[in-house]
Amino acid sequence: MTSDASARPPLDAQRLAAPDLLTGLDIEVVDEVASTSALVAERALAGAAEGLVVVAEHQTAGRGRLNRTWETPARSGLTFTLLLRPTAPTQSWPWLPLLAGYAVDKALKALGYDAAVKWPNDVLLDGGKVAGILVERVETPEGPAALIGVGVNVGMTAEELPVPEATSLAVASAGTLPDRTSLLVDVLASLWETYTAWQEGGDLAGMRLAESYVAACATIGSEVRVGLPSGETLAGTATGVDPSGRLLVEYAGGHRAVSAGDVVHVRPTQGDR
Repeated sequence: MTSDASARPPLDAQRLAAPDLLTGLDIEVVDEVASTSALVAERALAGAAEGLVVVAEHQTAGRGRLNRTWETPARSGLTFTLLLRPTAPTQSWPWLPLLAGYAVDKALKALGYDAAVKWPNDVLLDGGKVAGILVERVETPEGPAALIGVGVNVGMTAEELPVPEATSLAVASAGTLPDRTSLLVDVLASLWETYTAWQEGGDLAGMRLAESYVAACATIGSEVRVGLPSGETLAGTATGVDPSGRLLVEYAGGHRAVSAGDVVHVRPTQGDR
């Protein structure tokens, strides 16, 4: 495989701009941008409607969880941000990162990939991170908005992966890759469908999402080390996710619900090989 961007086909911007492609979504392709989330935040502050999607062929200063930065070779992945304006109660918003990770995982599974979610929102293939999500809240004149930033490693070679713990569809499959345009459509359709069901379905939809998320999550049942924002490290077994989306960890001193942290799977489950 090559790292030459000119040998990697671009996204089909004309197809993605078709008004009847994905009802409710307005997809814009840009060649290069520092951060799709920063650009969508500007649009949100200017009054952009829910459903705006900005996807970049090359993102040069992307932001990840815990203020990490990352950059991928041009046309080697899917990097986009979706603007949402949820009307669900604010206390339900912590489910948005989990919802997004579950939706990406669901789309990859539908294509035949043996994917799994790592709490809260990474997607794994063969134990390596193939996709990451960052959700940010922005206060706008029209009310609070959520930015769903997604990065999926598609055609990156092993040499191009940023860290040893990462993988790509190309590395994991060692075979024919999906067309990036079609993959983007599949991922967005899954994300929009999952979000709409959660947004409109009330408590019952929330319960169904929680059940589906737990079933897809490789973290549940794993021995984990969780680096907490306080600087502490919590070691134990992940036993579930509570109604607020917090990870439940059983450890020597008892039980703890974790709302934020950097999780390492110490001993993987069967779904996190």
